[in-house]
This record gives sequence, C-alpha cells and structure tokens, in this order.
Amino acid sequence: MRQRLRATGPLRGAVQVPGDKSISHRALICNALADGEARVRGFLDADDCRRTRAILEQLGARISDEDGDGLLVSSPGRTALRPVDAVLDCGNSGTSMRLLAGLLAGLDGRSTLDGDASLRRRPMARVLRPLAGMGAAVAGDGPDMRAPITVGGGTLRPFRGRMTVPSAQVK
Repeated sequence: MRQRLRATGPLRGAVQVPGDKSISHRALICNALADGEARVRGFLDADDCRRTRAILEQLGARISDEDGDGLLVSSPGRTALRPVDAVLDCGNSGTSMRLLAGLLAGLDGRSTLDGDASLRRRPMARVLRPLAGMGAAVAGDGPDMRAPITVGGGTLRPFRGRMTVPSAQVK
C-alpha cells in the first residue's frame, strides 16, 4: 500500500553526526604537535582513535576526556614530544601506524611501532620509503616493510616523489 504524507510545517531540529575516524586521528596528532591546549569536539571513541591517543600520551601529550565526545589536548609542542623505549602498540590500526610514523620521523630519537597479527601483515613501505627519502631512519620487516617498524627522526629535508598507490595516509 502506498501512502502520501503531507508536511504540516517546516522541519526544525539539530543533527549531530558521529565523529569521523580519519579526522579524529588527525585532530589529535595536529594538536599534540602544537604547543598549548586545544579542545576537540566530535571525537570518535573507536579503538583505532584510542590507540593514537594512547601513543601520543606516551610521547608526552596530555589528553583528558570532557563531556560527551570532547577531549582536551595539552601538549608541550613538537620539540618537547619525546620518543620512548617501549614499543608503541597500534593494535589493528593501520591509520595510527602510518600517521604516527610521520610524526615520529620529525622527533629526535627512535621509536618502534607494532600491532596485532593482522596489522603485521600490512605493508608500510609506501609510508616509510618517502620518510627515508626525507632523512628519517626507518626499518620494517621484509621488502614491503611490515610491522614492527622502527622510525628514527630528527631534521628532515624536502622530498620529491611519486605516489604509486593513492592513499590519504601518505599525503
């Protein structure tokens, strides 16, 4: 049976969309690199994003929960974040591993990122090779540089290359 509905007036209200994983990762990382405090609203409380949060906290950022889906990120800034001797656990988050490899490449010191069995099967070369071209010391398992990966950073130089695989995580 088909039925036709008639509007009785204008539609009013507010819609709040759920947090976005890609933006949540990047919001945490960008604010951890900045010196000071920032509020992040609409943070997606998913395992991948929690992995990025935990690793940034290990590096020296302070991140606290606020009401609802908000976070307060307090950071000493990029020059004060410090690599750690402990293995940084990305769980099953390839996004965490790829984005944080770039962050670690800009820090003085060396850190190791690892993950679960599934993440260890994923190639990281498309991220690590450009970082090596910029002057970072990188290592991974095998020719496609699977996890665990080690990234040693410092002063980076410009790099020109061609992406062979489209990836928002490499840009």
